[in-house]
Amino acid sequence: MRVALLAFRLVCLAWLWPVSSHYSNKRRHKEPYGENTKQKHGGRVDLKMKKMDSTKSLLIKSEQLLRIEDHDFAMRPGFGGSAIPVGIDVQVESIDSISEVNMDFTMTLYLRHYWQDDRLAFPSSSNKSRTFDARLVKKIWVPDVFFVHSKRSFIHDTTMENIMLRVFPDGNILYSVRITVTALCSMDFSSFPLDTQNCSLELESYAYNENDLMLYWKNGNDSLRTDEIVLSQFFVEDFQPSFGLAFYSSTGWYNRLYINFLLRRHIFFFMLQTYFPTMLMVMLSWVSFWIDRRAVPARVSLGITTVLTMSTIITGVSASMPQVSYVKAVDIYLWASFLFVFLSVIEYAAVNYFTTVEEMKKLKRAKIPNTFDATEAMAFDGCFHDNDIDMTSFTEVASTPNTERNSQSRNSTVSGPAEGTRLRRKNPVKQHFSFIMSNSYMIDSYSRVIFPMAYLLFNIIYWSLYA
Repeated sequence: MRVALLAFRLVCLAWLWPVSSHYSNKRRHKEPYGENTKQKHGGRVDLKMKKMDSTKSLLIKSEQLLRIEDHDFAMRPGFGGSAIPVGIDVQVESIDSISEVNMDFTMTLYLRHYWQDDRLAFPSSSNKSRTFDARLVKKIWVPDVFFVHSKRSFIHDTTMENIMLRVFPDGNILYSVRITVTALCSMDFSSFPLDTQNCSLELESYAYNENDLMLYWKNGNDSLRTDEIVLSQFFVEDFQPSFGLAFYSSTGWYNRLYINFLLRRHIFFFMLQTYFPTMLMVMLSWVSFWIDRRAVPARVSLGITTVLTMSTIITGVSASMPQVSYVKAVDIYLWASFLFVFLSVIEYAAVNYFTTVEEMKKLKRAKIPNTFDATEAMAFDGCFHDNDIDMTSFTEVASTPNTERNSQSRNSTVSGPAEGTRLRRKNPVKQHFSFIMSNSYMIDSYSRVIFPMAYLLFNIIYWSLYA
């Protein structure tokens, strides 16, 4: 009996040995995930461990809480009913650049949308909202707001997409996004650089007209807030929101929101770079009026230098401006100054010409002896001057019957007019002009007064009109 019992125990032990051995081997291979596991699998995470990711499981719970799979979010909330109201508020972070050549501006802003979607309502005992990032935004309906007249725009994505979605238990939603947009600004440069520019950024729904979606400013005028904005060339004088409607012939009327801002240009930069150098060039051209009219090289070189400098200033200003078809305020000033510089060169040409004519007439009235050397009476400008000629060596002209008749006629004229004759009064303007021509040095004397006074009058009129 004992032998049979012992044999039965041995058989049972032999039968249970493979099972216990397999169980122990399974226990040895089933170690917790850690450093050793990473080394054994070459750094790869087991597929079963991925399913235990807490982030993934939390997202799945949020989707179940919001019942995302139970609704068709390709349709707007309340489809088939009245238009869904979508409130907007904007916080302008910065105005990055303003380009006159391209007629556009670049702005970075926080765009926030407010609406209600009953499909996303969820029960909550604490009445607290839930906040999500861009991953959930792609699975629900959001307003399709775009920027009218925008050239480029993008959503910031460092270090993640700058998108925030906040859902409240009653279905109210806040959707915020950080955007940089480059938009068109139609600028008027008729008063440049003493101008102010009125630009606007326009927001509108792309697919939904006013029957499906109603855009409005969430808090009225307080819906637009700005940080402290400092620009290199402009003062930002005013930010103002406004509202309007836009009509498209094929799709109807759309709600449109406007972000209007007024820019006033800094004038000091242009005073240093354009106006002051131009004034100095005009004043420098007046220096030639005090230089001797016989100093041809000095006056001509000074005039040409000022003309070329003015041409360089005009070219530099035009290169930094758009090619508009109307005259700008800076163009008026530069070309008027260029005209003053050019007239100073013409003034010396007139002085030199009248001086030559005057001295040639004096030489023709005098009988020059054969022994006279004309080169001795020429100044270095190539003109004859009567004060360089010794008139004492000229022989006195003998009187002839013709000269006697001329002298008698002159005496008779002086004695008085005959009875019945009319006296013709000479034109005082023509007489004065002839006097100036015969005394060409007076042109410089008049120019020393006329040119500065005329330029001063031009500046008074110019700055009173545009400043």
